[in-house]
Amino acid sequence: MQTPIYQIDAFTNKLFGGNPAAVMPLERWLPDAVLQALAAENNLSETAFLVPTPEQEDSDFHIRWFTPESEVPLCGHATLAAAWVVFNKQAWPHDIVRFQSKSGPLSVSRRPDDSLELDFPNLAYEPCATPELIKAAMPEAPSEAFFVPNDTNYMIVMASEEEVLAAAPDLQLLTQLGNQGLIVTARGEQCDFVSRYFAPGVGIDEDPVTGSIHSVLTPYWAEKLDKRSLTARQLSKRGGRLHCELRGDRVAISGHAAFFMEGSVKLPLD
Repeated sequence: MQTPIYQIDAFTNKLFGGNPAAVMPLERWLPDAVLQALAAENNLSETAFLVPTPEQEDSDFHIRWFTPESEVPLCGHATLAAAWVVFNKQAWPHDIVRFQSKSGPLSVSRRPDDSLELDFPNLAYEPCATPELIKAAMPEAPSEAFFVPNDTNYMIVMASEEEVLAAAPDLQLLTQLGNQGLIVTARGEQCDFVSRYFAPGVGIDEDPVTGSIHSVLTPYWAEKLDKRSLTARQLSKRGGRLHCELRGDRVAISGHAAFFMEGSVKLPLD
């Protein structure tokens, strides 16, 4: 069985920037153990798998995302990469592609400047005391944090962009969070806000650019800055730029993508 595979750098217009994702279009779903093994073999922060849904009027593909260690409920950069593949490698005739996912319906639109716009849910966040584990891993963390129940993340807000850039949490300790990641954010100096994201419990020490966390960062900073349209940077080594807009119960997250490679995978299946 041969299946195509693509690698796309998301949230960048330059190769070797942004966040690389593998995209594997399938004709039908493979066993979960095979999907997980493929994601582990790809060894990228996420691999997106998609299967056409011609029988459904409200979606074009079913999409799932796997890190090297587990399936995740939502992933922005791999959705952007998957949409790029649909638009550019599958002769898609429309300017929008609709995905069904574990986080509900998602769509991606082509914009006139060649960027892609994700339509994602607006994720709620709850104030809480910073967990002792996070304080042990990052002693400079503030005493108050936020929990994102629908994305199993914690978020801490630092006083400055410099503090976000300097953050060096103990990743071994953060592994104990399991499938819960840590978002570190602050107001930006040359953009509205900046962030970094650590999720070693699912095999991602630091994610280069994380579209999904902007589903909570956008409503948070929209309220703090009293504006609905925001610019954002993720301050990883590869770095990434995003444009975010709060639209009621949805969040629009836009960015470019750069094509890296394509090939095929031979699976030992009938």
